[in-house]
Amino acid sequence: MGSLLYSSSPAVNLYPSELFLRHRLQVVEELWESVLRQECGQKMVDLLRQLRDLCSPEGQATHDQTSSAVELIEQLNINEAIRAARAFALYFQLINIIEQEYEQKQQLTRYSDSGTIDQEHLANIIYSTNQREDDLPVTKELGADSLSQSWTDTTPIKQKGTFAALFPLLFKLNVPPQQIQRLISQLDVRLVFTAHPTEIVRHTIRDKQRQVVDLLQQLDSLESHSGGYPWEAQEVKERLLEEIRLWWRTDELHQFKPTVLDEVDYALHYFQEVLFDGIPQLYKRLKYSLEQTFPWLEPPSKNFCSFGSWVGSDRDGNPSVTPEVTWKTACYQRKMVLERYIQSVKQLIELLSVSMQWSDVLPDLLESLELDQSTMSDVYDALALRYRQEPYRLKLAYVLRRLENTRDRNLALYSRETPANEDSPMYRSGAEFLSELRLVQRNLTETGLSCRELENLICQVEIFDFNLTQLDIRQESSRHSDALNEILEYLQVLPLSYNQLSEAQRVAWLTGELQTRRPLIPGELPFSEKTNDVIETFRVVRSLQQEFGINICQTYIISMCREVSDVLEVLLLAKEARLFDPAIAVGSIRVVPLFETVEDLQRSRSVMKELFELPLYRAFLAGGYEALNSENTPSEPQAPNSPSSPTLNPNLQEVMLGYSDSNKDSGFLSSNWEIHKAQKSLQKIAEQYGLHLRIFHGRGGSVGRGGGPAYEAILAQPGNSINGRIKITEQGEVLASKYSLLDLALYHVETITTAVVQASLLRTGFDDIEPWNEIMEELSMRSRQHYRALIYEQPDFIDFFHQVTPIEEISQLQISSRPARRPSGKKDLSSLRAIPWVFSWTQTRFLLPSWYGVGTALQEFLNEQPEEHLKLLRYFYVKWPFFKMAISKAEMTLAKVDMEMARHYVQELSNPEDKARFDKVFEQIASEFYLTRDLVLNITGHQRLLDGDPILQRSVQLRNGTIVPLGFIQVSILKRLRQYKNTSTSGVIHSRYSKGELLRGALLTINGIAAGMRNTG
Repeated sequence: MGSLLYSSSPAVNLYPSELFLRHRLQVVEELWESVLRQECGQKMVDLLRQLRDLCSPEGQATHDQTSSAVELIEQLNINEAIRAARAFALYFQLINIIEQEYEQKQQLTRYSDSGTIDQEHLANIIYSTNQREDDLPVTKELGADSLSQSWTDTTPIKQKGTFAALFPLLFKLNVPPQQIQRLISQLDVRLVFTAHPTEIVRHTIRDKQRQVVDLLQQLDSLESHSGGYPWEAQEVKERLLEEIRLWWRTDELHQFKPTVLDEVDYALHYFQEVLFDGIPQLYKRLKYSLEQTFPWLEPPSKNFCSFGSWVGSDRDGNPSVTPEVTWKTACYQRKMVLERYIQSVKQLIELLSVSMQWSDVLPDLLESLELDQSTMSDVYDALALRYRQEPYRLKLAYVLRRLENTRDRNLALYSRETPANEDSPMYRSGAEFLSELRLVQRNLTETGLSCRELENLICQVEIFDFNLTQLDIRQESSRHSDALNEILEYLQVLPLSYNQLSEAQRVAWLTGELQTRRPLIPGELPFSEKTNDVIETFRVVRSLQQEFGINICQTYIISMCREVSDVLEVLLLAKEARLFDPAIAVGSIRVVPLFETVEDLQRSRSVMKELFELPLYRAFLAGGYEALNSENTPSEPQAPNSPSSPTLNPNLQEVMLGYSDSNKDSGFLSSNWEIHKAQKSLQKIAEQYGLHLRIFHGRGGSVGRGGGPAYEAILAQPGNSINGRIKITEQGEVLASKYSLLDLALYHVETITTAVVQASLLRTGFDDIEPWNEIMEELSMRSRQHYRALIYEQPDFIDFFHQVTPIEEISQLQISSRPARRPSGKKDLSSLRAIPWVFSWTQTRFLLPSWYGVGTALQEFLNEQPEEHLKLLRYFYVKWPFFKMAISKAEMTLAKVDMEMARHYVQELSNPEDKARFDKVFEQIASEFYLTRDLVLNITGHQRLLDGDPILQRSVQLRNGTIVPLGFIQVSILKRLRQYKNTSTSGVIHSRYSKGELLRGALLTINGIAAGMRNTG
């Protein structure tokens, strides 16, 4: 159905070198059209074509088309409207698949040894390394043949974000090798998967998508090689048609609200399918690239990139995450990783058939076999004859038995049963397993042999241990203070209730209580369910560390952290669970404050300074009073924890910064600037106290929640705030887009790692230019004032938001175990979580949280000295990575905004009596949009949004056009649904459709638009 894609071909500029992409899109659209014709008939295909043709060449709604589209859609019955919505949603999903596959093919060309960087490119890199990160070759030559390499091209430039480009760059810039060695020796990249409710696509549908990807890859192979038969390619196309028809007949909506353990299973899927086997390749890439340029340097530890998870452990606002669920999550993760190790050991038994007749065996392996024989005589009796002359097979048979016993014990622990095989030989830790694998490897090496599969397994154990991921606990600060309030009222140890104490009184009491080992909380808990849950959470962390080792769960994050007492409360509760010993100030838990609102970000430095001034807390960070008083405190932090590491890294403070709530509170520009400032001030205060800082970035998928290209975002971080360490959340639909395909996942993680190294070694001084900071402070303040004037001070705004967006319908999507609102019971902005807030604006094409207030701030600054200030802003855009990142993110979001479509939501969904006041709100928003768009274009020098990135521009426009008719369908169904609600409350129902039918239709359109926008929240 080529007209759907190419009716706007003048705007959608598909370069000649993207012939593969164009061809694939044509194939998929033909399949899509064929499926619709078979399932719905030619009439539906014609309708979709007619709706699509109403769109403007730029892919935006127009005022003229609105009446035609509305008239056409209003004639549809609910079943026809649902089928049309599902068809467009399917279209978007198929296009997403094709683009992902194309992007993956692009990654496969990045490591050709024939790629070189000429002097012209070098000049640009040196310039951009310090100033214009987006001007590196991958972006600078968009539209040229060297950028858009076709999938058959074999001579690509080594592109930014790869190790292959990084180390030659460091060499050419004369970065001292000792600095590189120091940095990569402590390299620590941590990616944390969360269960935040932004993944709207059912995992059943994800499975269908993977089937389509597999078939497309088969088709690629047949079409790119001349050796196959013509009928084979046709057969694959027929199978694709069958698969898409099955997909069409599969319900897109979640059938039930997922449990937390369902979410655990969803998240672990990416490890099972991609990351467990893929991440060891990341180490090999870095090691190989380092050797090519700096062969004398040592590579980092194999677990320089590790993974964390909030799934099953993040209880902030989610009452379904109980201590028992967290325990089961840890057991479930260990089950998965043990099963993978068992498979690998079985494979090694088949491979390592070395005979003592033809190869030497070292004494340490023979001694190990004798010891194993004494403890596992049944294995020896069963296999000694078969493996009589094959020592590696026999040794691995013992290893296999221990793994199987460990797995069986874990299954019993999952069910809270007493393990039947407690006395059987097993591994108590990944370190024990790793030691036996290294014994085998050492013997092979000493006799001149190697085994790649064994090396890969060792790498996996070093990275994933027996735990797969580290579980972070997160809880809201008031839960801790409320729990202590109830405990202390029960014990009657304070003259006032704890919650009535001032901050100074709280800190004084907590500091005193933290000096004693005296227990505060009784063994049996006579408290409320909420308080008991807080106490039991700390106790389960203690149990997890005893069973799984400290690495399973060592981070406790305090959301909405505002004061020093918020941190000390957690430390006190940790003391009660024996996670902290106050007598020696040694603990096995890291307390991480999460600063979220603008006020909290601004206060973060003073909070941390006061904490660092407390001798107890300072000793706790150092690893105890003895370590604090020692002169041997390391000047550099250690490498990431190894599987055998029994303690926390000393002198390392982790601080988390929240993008979502600061944006909802203050707007896009102000939020980004406040986070930028907080990082600078936190780094300075940490350095003053001789501490190392790890910033944990709570980024979401959308720009309004900190999302956007991670590479550019990391390079835009201030000064010394990275130093080889970073921690980032990966949320919702981002997991599917980044981790579904191996090469895309590897490239994503590689770009993050490259950016961390580059930002740490090639720092700019622009963040420290005080006049620039003063200007940015002024822009931030003006942006925040304008944003809050609309969101919090405009009296009609809340009603506007609830009527013209599908916020209420979004809250009924069964996509998360966590509620959409905080448990205040109010339907106001303070209780609404940031994800549905952003989700709603994305659906209606406003995307307001990602740009509102930027235009006014820029315009007021320009009004002071129009010509001079415009030159200055353009200079900032060229020179200052932070400003470039902020403007680029705003530009990307503005390109997705469709103000005419947004106007349609307002006109159709507003109650008649509210239209006049809502029109004023809309005009205020629209005026800011056009102002922001024009100023962004003026600063960037672009004629159209995203002219600097035609690949992204093409991707956005490709979707924009088809989202328009889907938006009209959504409005039509929402209008009917709300009319039904209004008439049903009056006792008179005139709708010929049930509420369930209408709600289902609305939810399907939400699914479709989310797929088209490639963002939810």
